[in-house]
Amino acid sequence: MPATPQMRKANDKAAKNITKRGNVKLTSKKDNQYPVSPEMIALFVFVVIGSAVFQIIQSVWMAY
Repeated sequence: MPATPQMRKANDKAAKNITKRGNVKLTSKKDNQYPVSPEMIALFVFVVIGSAVFQIIQSVWMAY
């Protein structure tokens, strides 16, 4: 059974890795990516700062 083009490409990539003898990249992911997306960080900051501002406003209102 002949190999599909995708399988041939994968086999070529693996064959190139075999000839490197220990210098194979451990992962294909980029190393400079954050574990948490910037959107989640922005949401967290919004919730923390927003709750602090709300607490300050509430304490000012209760003082009167």
